[in-house]
Amino acid sequence: MNIGKLYIISAPSGAGKTSLVKQLVADMDGLTVSISHTTRQMRPGEAHGQDYYFVSVADFQAMREKQAFLEHAQVFDNFYGTAQQTVEDNLNKGLDVILEIDWQGAEQIKKLLPESLSIFILPPSTEVLLQRLRNRGQDGEEIIARRMRDAVTEMSHYGEFDYLVVNDVFEQALNELKSIIVANRLTRQRQARKLQPLLDSLLA
Repeated sequence: MNIGKLYIISAPSGAGKTSLVKQLVADMDGLTVSISHTTRQMRPGEAHGQDYYFVSVADFQAMREKQAFLEHAQVFDNFYGTAQQTVEDNLNKGLDVILEIDWQGAEQIKKLLPESLSIFILPPSTEVLLQRLRNRGQDGEEIIARRMRDAVTEMSHYGEFDYLVVNDVFEQALNELKSIIVANRLTRQRQARKLQPLLDSLLA
């Protein structure tokens, strides 16, 4: 069976991670995003089971007690978690799976699944990050200021990741993400499984 690869993608709020991942999955075959569970309110344009599984705090805590999560964290006043079953099912199908989680979640996943690869997306500058947060038009200045403070904390953990991508020009950042995935699909371990009939015939 061609087991898929698990990718962790983290970024500070406003760095453009969600847009990049959405386009990445649209452009590449055999790649899926693991949908997280969250207790936060649904935002305009979001759909249950597509962006997140929106659950109550009680339901989330029940799942946590059953150890159903690979990782979970509290971000601001909300809880987020990655269900283990969802990830394992997709990997066993041979799909590459992306987890969009913060550095705390990435740390938990790396301990459980050391073979996973982690990518951190950086903004090109503090000024651009601030402007992107303001352009959303969703938050007041007080919340934006808190997001900026949290962004510095998040970015300080860049050294714990395998790859760094700067999202300045969207297409360039997207191509860099694609390059990481393509390169890892060409490793000897994955290719040997996929190309076994060819290898057998060439070496006969």
